Amino acid sequence: MSPSPSLRRAATTIVALVALIATASCGRRPDVGPVVASVIGAAPALADRTRTALPTGERVLTDALAEGLVRFDAAGQIEPGVAERWIVTDEGMSYIFRLRNARWPDGAPVRAGEVVALLRRQIAATSGNEIAPYLSAVSSIVEMTPEVIEIELSRPRPDLLKLFAQPELALVRARPAGGAGPFRRKEERGTALLLVPALDPDRDPEEARPAPEDEVLLRGERAASAIVRFVERESDLVTGGTIADWPLVQAANPAPANIRIDPAAGLFGLAVTRRDGFLADAANRAAVAQAIDRADLATGVSPEWTARETVLPEQLDSALAPAVPLWTTIPAEQRAAAARAVVARWRATNGVPRLGIALPGGPGGTLLWARIARDLYAVGIRPFRLAAGDPTADLRLIDRVAPYDSARWYLAEACVACDANAAAAIEAARLAETLPLRAQALATADAALANDVAFIPLGRPFRWSLVALRLRQWQPNTRAWHPLNRLRGDTN
Repeated sequence: MSPSPSLRRAATTIVALVALIATASCGRRPDVGPVVASVIGAAPALADRTRTALPTGERVLTDALAEGLVRFDAAGQIEPGVAERWIVTDEGMSYIFRLRNARWPDGAPVRAGEVVALLRRQIAATSGNEIAPYLSAVSSIVEMTPEVIEIELSRPRPDLLKLFAQPELALVRARPAGGAGPFRRKEERGTALLLVPALDPDRDPEEARPAPEDEVLLRGERAASAIVRFVERESDLVTGGTIADWPLVQAANPAPANIRIDPAAGLFGLAVTRRDGFLADAANRAAVAQAIDRADLATGVSPEWTARETVLPEQLDSALAPAVPLWTTIPAEQRAAAARAVVARWRATNGVPRLGIALPGGPGGTLLWARIARDLYAVGIRPFRLAAGDPTADLRLIDRVAPYDSARWYLAEACVACDANAAAAIEAARLAETLPLRAQALATADAALANDVAFIPLGRPFRWSLVALRLRQWQPNTRAWHPLNRLRGDTN
């Protein structure tokens, strides 16, 4: 059988990349001047709140120019943002934030009234903010003084701060556009944007001003271009890498010390999007799940990639350990045969089952397709590849990093077309008045989703970066998030 067009295109891209890298310079990367960073994707812009999901470039730039009440540090942990400190009262039902002496880009002071108005607008915009559905417990946001705001909850949410640290909840002012983040926009340099540190209004006037090494030159570009630029020592960072472009990194073969893989928490698997035909029956959906050789898939991508068979990676805030699907009780070496028997029974009366699978583009998407298609063909299913987002797909890849550590996020995101029992349990968890009731509802929802086989887990999200050794503060973390003000160990 001759290679498919997608495989031929992937091979051509990789060959071209290798040819470019063969001409790379061998000089040492200088430890002077701005940090030169490439984010994979379109040119970065401030967050467009009308989008359901923000592109990586928008998230990176928005986090640099603006910030929320809190933000993530280099390790993915919470640190102060516009709020310099906070307290949690009333058994976790009230969060009180004191604002720091922050300034908007035009020099105007950040005051609680404007912060309250911006937060209310962002949380209310459920159609344009994918974080907002997980903030339904916020009952009020009020100004207590010009420097203090209070957020009251109708139901306890221990992980609230991780949601407020997301770039989707950064405080962005319309006029002048920008926020009170760690950087200010200085100028455009060709296709790149030069960012300079925002001056602390409380700084000593005699204190030295930021040096060029504190600046960041940020651009958005295709993965192949970003990788070549890094290997040629013309940049210090490539961020926003996913499995879609990982084979290009392998072809470029940068120094192992520069390749960094995040232990990202989140979902990576196939969501059932159509419950008709072959996928109308849970036993058939289980046959698809058990046909896929996860160990081979993980090995084919990277030894640092972790395969997964459960929706939840760990217990999190559920009352029970992750629910184990029934099909996982079959020994790995017997799963293909068991799946083949299920498919054979279907074929005897209904013919060969055909499944459309929506996957990302790029050579990584082709790598996934090759292995998944091989395994499904082996059990008698005829898959065909569709573009990501194709509404006609039977199965769709979900590849998302979790914004916070709650079982509800995993279950709600995996429940694209799950049954009524699972959906009802997920909603019961959202509405639970106490943490024990919420934990029990989450356990019920997890078990229902596993029995329904509405989501086929494959692994953890695969996130990679290329990082120059001069960026001593860069750290891998479960949020797979690397703020631009936490890159050089001797700054900020």
